Amino acid sequence: MIQIENQTVSGIPFLHIVKEENSRRAVPLVFFIHGFTSAKEHNLHFAYLLAQKGFRAVLPEALFHGERGENMTGEELAGHFWDIVLNEIEELNVLKTYFEERDLIDGGRIGLAGTSMGGITTLGAMTAYDWVKAGVSLMGSPNYVELFRQQIEHIKSQGINIDVPQERVDDLIERLKTRDLSLQPDSLRHRPLLFWHGVKDKVVPYAPTRKFYDTIKPLYSEQPELLQFIADEKADHKVSREALLKTVAWFETHL
Repeated sequence: MIQIENQTVSGIPFLHIVKEENSRRAVPLVFFIHGFTSAKEHNLHFAYLLAQKGFRAVLPEALFHGERGENMTGEELAGHFWDIVLNEIEELNVLKTYFEERDLIDGGRIGLAGTSMGGITTLGAMTAYDWVKAGVSLMGSPNYVELFRQQIEHIKSQGINIDVPQERVDDLIERLKTRDLSLQPDSLRHRPLLFWHGVKDKVVPYAPTRKFYDTIKPLYSEQPELLQFIADEKADHKVSREALLKTVAWFETHL
């Protein structure tokens, strides 16, 4: 039987999905991060399949989302996008420590995956934590600074006045640089990494992520099987069933 628990640690709500017989055993753990305006339970299909394969799946609730929502408008929430991403990266370490202290992680085998904002978070977290042993980015982007600047330009092009001091913008850019994988690709250290991206994606553009993949391919020249990019020619900003199954298979192989 697959069991689902809704837990909270240090104010962080998360769903904990695992086979009942594995609930108190050390097994590989996979964190799965949801997307912008989504919520943890929207990715239970990923967690179910991972748990079936013997993994412990943990679905955290991002700041200002789901249980942590504060009835913000879409524009208000968008204004906190990068704060949410950076906060999620920090909170992952809190959750990892919780499971580690209870001896529920087998041999330090921890995977990290996410969709859209969750994919962006995944790639940033790989600059922060050596304990992430394998990653999957679904519709994510490693280019934090570039993406932030594009967002600013898009807002301005819509005639929206941004009432934010330049000093605050500059400060955020400096913070984003520390987690921008495109600026520090060596921090991957040959860890297994899978990208899935729809070619028609207009929310998180396909081209910059593909360009990053092409840039880092030489880093994996001795073990090319540890790096893969799946381009879905028909997909826009929606994860396909193929992406779901490839994600589970990736962790089966590399975790």
